[in-house]
Amino acid sequence: MPYEPGTVWQYDVPTTGSTHLPPDAGYGRALTNQGYGFEVAVADLIDNSIDAGADKVVVHFLRDAERILTLLIIDNGKGMDEAGLDNAMTVGRRRAYGDHALGMYGTGLKAASLSNASSLTVVSRTKRSRAAGRRLTVEGIEDSFRCDTVDPRYAQDLVDRYDGIIEWHGTVVRWDQVRAFETVAPGQSDQFLSQAIARLETHLGLYLHRFLQRGLQLDIAVWDVSSSADELGEEVDHIAVEALDPFGYKVPGRKGYPRQFTAPVAGIGDMCLTAHIWPAKSKQAGFRQIGALSERQGFYFYRHDRLVQAGGWNGLRSPEGHHVLARVAVDLPAHDNNVLSLDVKKEKVTVTQAFTLGVDKAVDSDGNTFHQYLGDAEAAYRDGSRRTEIVRKPVTPPGKGIDPKVKRVIKEELPEKGGEEPITFTWGALPGDRFFDLDRENNTVILNKDFREDFNDGRRGGANDAPVSKTLLYLLLEDCFGLGRWERSRQDRVDYWNTILVAAADAHRLRRKQTFL
Repeated sequence: MPYEPGTVWQYDVPTTGSTHLPPDAGYGRALTNQGYGFEVAVADLIDNSIDAGADKVVVHFLRDAERILTLLIIDNGKGMDEAGLDNAMTVGRRRAYGDHALGMYGTGLKAASLSNASSLTVVSRTKRSRAAGRRLTVEGIEDSFRCDTVDPRYAQDLVDRYDGIIEWHGTVVRWDQVRAFETVAPGQSDQFLSQAIARLETHLGLYLHRFLQRGLQLDIAVWDVSSSADELGEEVDHIAVEALDPFGYKVPGRKGYPRQFTAPVAGIGDMCLTAHIWPAKSKQAGFRQIGALSERQGFYFYRHDRLVQAGGWNGLRSPEGHHVLARVAVDLPAHDNNVLSLDVKKEKVTVTQAFTLGVDKAVDSDGNTFHQYLGDAEAAYRDGSRRTEIVRKPVTPPGKGIDPKVKRVIKEELPEKGGEEPITFTWGALPGDRFFDLDRENNTVILNKDFREDFNDGRRGGANDAPVSKTLLYLLLEDCFGLGRWERSRQDRVDYWNTILVAAADAHRLRRKQTFL
């Protein structure tokens, strides 16, 4: 309809044509400044793996003696052919998503990666196509969005290197020039990796806990490429990520919970709120090891079973100390709406007043209100505060060499000494009459490597092998670290423990030989 002068307030704005305006290189630079934290970015890439049907994913750090070199994420999903790779690496292209896909906007792979690294390489293969790869760099994007084609021979070699994961199909995402790695000072790589992996393990265990509980195998591994003649290097750490269920208590903090509340939300309809009350003073990892308790009370929003917000009241109320036991699970509606919106990084939900008004009116099947639920959570907190608790002595935390599952239980059961370096377990060359030795200066227990094969049933042990032996030694030796004066009686105890343990190891070895005979 032609424009008639004097009708400037009409609803539809008239147009007379259109012009194609390609993005400026500045848009590419903006991809590197999306505010993706390291853990959030890795989780976003694993979302892509899950969407591709992967049930096995490995986050792989490569390092040498001095530096952390690169990060790779490997999965056994359906993979991509050349056309699929081009689509995935096209900046600004949004692909079609399935009804239950975790991907949303089509920018996560590029934005998450280039917010953390200067170079992104993706190598993939399908059942019907050979390995192929593409590489995006910050410089290439600024150069008219150039995408490089990876040498097919390198692509095949990389896929072959991870044939234990990628059997018939899968994808490798590689980050080079990772900014966080490049800031690590010489000699600080071990400390940085230990802290980075701990944060990553917690984040992935929490935000992907429903997938992990359903069987997703997610591992974090560290390989030192300078420690072996093998071009793959040697594995120096390996963690199987376990689910951190924010509702995983064994007994609720209040009888009758969890309860289902129905909230009438304008623009959406009835929404289900599953209200939980944790037991007071719980030491379980899903309660205490996912962040400050004051920040973890409130709503836990899920989108297609993927946690996208872990705590917070979204304007309904302010966090209060006596509500730290209150957590509410909410599954976002499958259809688009104007009431609840998720940010591009998938870590925060923005709500309108329609949601908070609906929560105010929420009731369960017996007519109990949401406000009564908050009162029950407060009562559970106050009742728990009045109970007398046995105080356990703080310990120096366990570190590398102890199985992550064991470390998690130790953290649940025992408080940690503040400011103490974790106790590390490693294998080394020791005299035949020593089962272990102590490097108290570096908080390390050195185990005699001559006994390693016996405690791994003849197999090559990994970084976290012999979990029972190491855990028993940790419990025995924990109080030998962090001391001022080293007493003769303590040294005598270490000496007779060594004598007895060597005898036990010899007996174990003899039994193994008799079994084989």
